[in-house]
Amino acid sequence: MVTENLYVYAFLKTPVTDLKLPAGISNSVLLISTSGISALVEPAISIELLQSNDEILIKAVLSHDRVICEVFRQTTVLPLRFGTSFTSQDNLLTYLESRAEEYLEKLHVMNGKSEYILKFIPRTLDETTTPTASGGRQYFLAKKQRYQTQQDFSAIQTTEWENIVETISQIYESKIVQQEDKEPRIYLLVRSQDEDLLAEQYLTWQEACPRWELHLGEPLPPYHFI
Repeated sequence: MVTENLYVYAFLKTPVTDLKLPAGISNSVLLISTSGISALVEPAISIELLQSNDEILIKAVLSHDRVICEVFRQTTVLPLRFGTSFTSQDNLLTYLESRAEEYLEKLHVMNGKSEYILKFIPRTLDETTTPTASGGRQYFLAKKQRYQTQQDFSAIQTTEWENIVETISQIYESKIVQQEDKEPRIYLLVRSQDEDLLAEQYLTWQEACPRWELHLGEPLPPYHFI
């Protein structure tokens, strides 16, 4: 039997003046409120159905982010993970009432702040053409030199990353993500009044990291700081 859920996108402080609610995954989105806090919800959403088909799932994930971003552009939100749901309105209200003080404090802290993703794409060393000879002293010396040059390049690249992480961590609240076989990134929590300064700092950071290509994303809800 497929269970219908009350799908929850985010929590926000209420009341909010002139809030325009977007369309959801399949139905209209509405607010369920108590104790000065509201849940942005979509009724009659089946999580099992969303997960039954890859195409449906991808569209639902995109809709989830779209709804949160559209509301975030109007007011401060605490975004929730995709798939968060409650089995009834009573259960949701009970949960909100028990956590209202905590979430209201988080909303106060996040007010006027956005999350930015700073991606670091490693550049590669431009190597000289490999000697055509298959052997001989000169060939092996050139091969050894190229290896040492690559090692030096990688070491300096690592140092640039470590230095910029320290620099950024002293300026912004940040989350460092560095996974094996994936491009490292830094999530920044930035106040709206500091956005122009961030754009200037971004150029400075790029100059400090010539062995990396930096990409700064658009302002997003604070997904990684909740």
